[in-house]
Amino acid sequence: MARPLIGRTIRRLRAERGMTQQALAARLGISASYLNLIEHDQRAVTASLLIKLTETLGVELAVLSGSAERQLESGLREVLSDPMLGLEEIPEQEVATLAASAPNAARAMLALYRAWRVAREDSSGLALPTGRRILLPTEETRDFFHDRANHFATLEAAAEAIGRELGARPAEMNHAIAERLRREHGLTVTVGPLEGAMRRHDAAARTLHLSESLPRESRGFQMAFTLMLLEARDALDAAMAGAEPSTPEAAQMMRIGLLNYAAGALLMPYAPYLSAARELRHDIEALASRFGVSFEQAAQRLSTLQREGARGVPFFFLRVDPAGNVGKRFSAAGFPFARFGGSCPRWVVHEAFATPGRIRVQVARLPDGATFLTVARTVQGPAAHWGEPPPVHVVAMGCDISRAPDLVYADGLDLETAWVGIGLSCRLCDRADCRSRAFPPLEHRLVLDPSVEGAAPYRFETGGVSRAASPAPAAPTPAARARRPR
Repeated sequence: MARPLIGRTIRRLRAERGMTQQALAARLGISASYLNLIEHDQRAVTASLLIKLTETLGVELAVLSGSAERQLESGLREVLSDPMLGLEEIPEQEVATLAASAPNAARAMLALYRAWRVAREDSSGLALPTGRRILLPTEETRDFFHDRANHFATLEAAAEAIGRELGARPAEMNHAIAERLRREHGLTVTVGPLEGAMRRHDAAARTLHLSESLPRESRGFQMAFTLMLLEARDALDAAMAGAEPSTPEAAQMMRIGLLNYAAGALLMPYAPYLSAARELRHDIEALASRFGVSFEQAAQRLSTLQREGARGVPFFFLRVDPAGNVGKRFSAAGFPFARFGGSCPRWVVHEAFATPGRIRVQVARLPDGATFLTVARTVQGPAAHWGEPPPVHVVAMGCDISRAPDLVYADGLDLETAWVGIGLSCRLCDRADCRSRAFPPLEHRLVLDPSVEGAAPYRFETGGVSRAASPAPAAPTPAARARRPR
């Protein structure tokens, strides 16, 4: 696997702290010229120097992984490959240089591209008859959480303070929250039929109605949400500071997302949950049972454990429906989600729909060599009435392969050989031997020959060379392929 390049990350962290190369080099005990080579990935970083860097820059080792830079690069590659821009193929090194040397300009390019896509969609008919344009706040909200590593210290502190006052064990938390709502806010919690809603808070009548179709863990989450809505407003405002949402809808979606975060923090307190996660080796079902929460709640909470000085494993998390639409997406692990299209059909996230309720595990390797241990399982919500199909989603999460030994799901896997090659999305992937490809890659010319039927759906050229169904670099042996998790 390719050696991680952290020079640009060091350069970014140094610039953020207002330090010159000479100043940082002096504190590290090396020459400025040697630091310059490191920042340009022309020299490797020794273990002792890596430790000095974390101490001097005030970060943990996980921060030096370069996940932010990789995410920026993948976004740029996706944007620059759009055929509507009419660009020739841009070398990978040029994209990497742009992301490293001008990250603010690169982020501005991504913002402009998103705005252009909205404008293009509006011109295709998404504008209302009144002329008002539809602005979807989902991407803006996702960026808000991603830019903050899906961790909010003020909400954690507020949840911990309330949790200490409740003084309840996980098995007693639902009752304790209901009692606090009644005692402190005069709210009566009722469970029964609720047409068209899962939760309805009537402030005037001082009632909180919960649908009888909700399972116990979901009722607890809805009560926790309401309690944080009433008691964590200052912490919520602090978490929103600097966000500057572009529309009232985006602002409201961010606040609802933060309240969901706060509810999870109340039900799964940071320190006890981190301790249990390490003890249970991140067994999601075991964590859900211990804290009385759902599989999805337990998995999503794991993606938020990024407190400075007490970080958990950096996970990515997403929830996807059978059509491939992503409803939730967080990435502390640096997984480069496709922002403007579908994901790879070879990814275990899509296979999980075929085995409802069963945890699927996959070692997924991207074309650049980055490798992740991925865990996926379906979750099912209640149907509104007989005859209506219940909503089914796949919840997936994963981490860099270097942290796989911390997860129970890696047991029994040969991490060196049991990997599956995936891409960011079909349009951006240049794997020539993929029989699951839905679309040809945008950056390569198709080779169309009626006399040849290839094993892969599309044949295409790379650098003037025709490629189709040829082995990928460093492909495992047939025996190793047979050991891959399915």
